[in-house]
Amino acid sequence: MSQGVRDGLLRRHRDFRLLWCGETTSKFGTSVTGVTMPLVAVSTLHASTFEVGLLSAAAWTPWLIIGLPVGVWVDRLRRRPIMLAAAGISLLLFTGVPVAAWFGWLSIGLLLTVALLTGTAAVFFQTAYSAYLPSILESDDQPEGNAKLHGSASAAQIAGLGSGGLIAQLTGAVNGMFANAATFLVSLLCLAGIRHREPRVNKSEPRPRAMASDVREGLRLIANDPWFRTLVFFGAASNLALMGYQLIQVVFLVRSVGLTPGPVGALIAATSAGGVAGAFAARRVASRIGTARATLLFELGLPMFALLIPLTVDGFGILLFVTGGFCVSAGVVAGNIIKVSFQQRYCPPELLGRLTASTAFLSYGTIPLGALLGGALGTALGIRTAMAITTAGVPLAALILFFSPIRRSRHLPTSRRPTSDSTLPLDPDGQPVLPRH
Repeated sequence: MSQGVRDGLLRRHRDFRLLWCGETTSKFGTSVTGVTMPLVAVSTLHASTFEVGLLSAAAWTPWLIIGLPVGVWVDRLRRRPIMLAAAGISLLLFTGVPVAAWFGWLSIGLLLTVALLTGTAAVFFQTAYSAYLPSILESDDQPEGNAKLHGSASAAQIAGLGSGGLIAQLTGAVNGMFANAATFLVSLLCLAGIRHREPRVNKSEPRPRAMASDVREGLRLIANDPWFRTLVFFGAASNLALMGYQLIQVVFLVRSVGLTPGPVGALIAATSAGGVAGAFAARRVASRIGTARATLLFELGLPMFALLIPLTVDGFGILLFVTGGFCVSAGVVAGNIIKVSFQQRYCPPELLGRLTASTAFLSYGTIPLGALLGGALGTALGIRTAMAITTAGVPLAALILFFSPIRRSRHLPTSRRPTSDSTLPLDPDGQPVLPRH
C-alpha cells in the first residue's frame, strides 16, 4: 500500500472515521468533566480540598481493583459491545448528576459514586478500545490510526480544558455535566454506526480458576518479555514523576511565580498543545530514524526540557515553563503512539486485552503515589524545590529505556520470539539474531 493511500485513512475508512469521531468527542467531554466536576464539588457542595482529591482518586481506583480481570474478559468477548455498554453507562451516570441536583439529591457521596462508576466504565472502554482498533485497521495503517487518535485526543483535551470553565460559567457547574453526557451520546452513536463485526466467540462462562490463570498469563507476558517489561517499568516510573509535578504546577505558578488564575489556565493549555505536535511528529520521525531510536528521542531527549520548568519566573521567564511543558507533552504523546503501535503488532491478538489491562494496572498504580509524593514534597521542602525534584524525575525515568535493549536497536520488533531468545544479540531492526545450525 502506497504512502499516499495511507495518508487518506480518515477519508477512505468509514469505520475508523466513526471510531475517531466518537473517541475524540468523548475525550473532549472527559476533559470538560475534569473542570466541571471539581467545580460542582467546590461551588455547589462546598467540598474540602481532601474531598476534591477523593474525586480524582475514585476515577483511577477501578484500574487497580478490576483492571486485570477486565483484560481477560475483553480477550474472551467481542470488544465493540463492551465499548457500547461502557459509553451508555457513562451517558446515564453523567446525565444523572444534574437530574439529582434538580431533586435536591446531590451530595459528595453521589459525586464519588459517579466518579467511581464512570471510572469503572472507562476501564472496560479503554481496554476494549485498545484491543479493538487492530481488528478494523490493517497492520500498515495502525501507526497512522494511532497517531490520528492520540493527536485528536490531545487537541480535544486542550479544547475541553479551555471550555470547561466557560461552560460552567454560562450554564452553571452542575448543568455543565450535560456537556460530557452529550459527548458520550455522540460516542455511542458513532460506535453503533460501525459496520465491522467481530467474529463470535465461545460464550461459555470461564471457571474462577481459569480466570485467575489468565490473569497470571497476562502478568507473565510482561514479566517474561524484555520489551514489554521495559516499557511497563518505564511507564510506572514516568507516571510517578509526571503526576508529582502536574499535581503542584497550578500552586507553583500562582504562589511561586506570582501569576493570577487567568494566565495559569492559558499556560497549561499552551503546554498541552505539545501533545498535538507530538502526534504529528511521531510516525514521521519513527519512519525516518526507527521506532526504537524515536522512542528514546521522545521519551528521554524531549523530557530533558522539563528541567526548565522549576526555573520559571514572572515576565519572560514564563517561556521556560511553556517550553518545558510543551516538550514533555510532545514526548509523552509521541512515545505513547509508538508504544501502542508496537504493542498492537508485537502482541498476539488473543492476548492484547490482557496486555492492555496488565500494563495499565502496573503503570497507573503509581499515579496516586505520584499525587501523594508531589503534595508531600511541596509541604516539606517548598513548592519550587518539589517542582525541581519531580520534573527531574521525568527524564530520569527514561533511563530505564536507555539501559535496555531499546538502546541497542533501530526498530522495536514486530513479532515475538520465544522468551529463551531474549538474551540473544539483536540485529539493527531489534530482532534476536538466531544461531545457524
